[in-house]
Amino acid sequence: MISGGEGTLLAVGLIAAALATWISIHLFPPGALRMRPLAGATLAVHVLRQSIVGGMDVARRAFDPMLSLRSGLVVCPLHLPFGPARSAFCALSSLQPGALPAGTDPNGMLVVHCLDVEQSVAANMAAEEALFARALSYD
Repeated sequence: MISGGEGTLLAVGLIAAALATWISIHLFPPGALRMRPLAGATLAVHVLRQSIVGGMDVARRAFDPMLSLRSGLVVCPLHLPFGPARSAFCALSSLQPGALPAGTDPNGMLVVHCLDVEQSVAANMAAEEALFARALSYD
């Protein structure tokens, strides 16, 4: 996006992303999290699909004056322990259009700001958490 499609800048960006990934993997404490490649690929496909579907839903809501927004906060229970895994899950969830993790409540449950509180936000978060946990050997 930033490169404007210019090949040289795109190549520099890809090299920088690969280098940052390599450094991150090597600096991460060994044995803390194990990635399952097939489950990780399933999670990646799910996130991509949800990003497209969610983005289209957000755009539809933005451009259709007849659709009202019912924004608000939804409390979602999480099973991931506090720490790197939960933080990574919240970061990944923040990329999804229409729902944004906004912190935790006093009971340790995830508070999510969403565009439509009548959608099944808690169920979607639970499904995504299960995929994430499977990909990182937390199940």
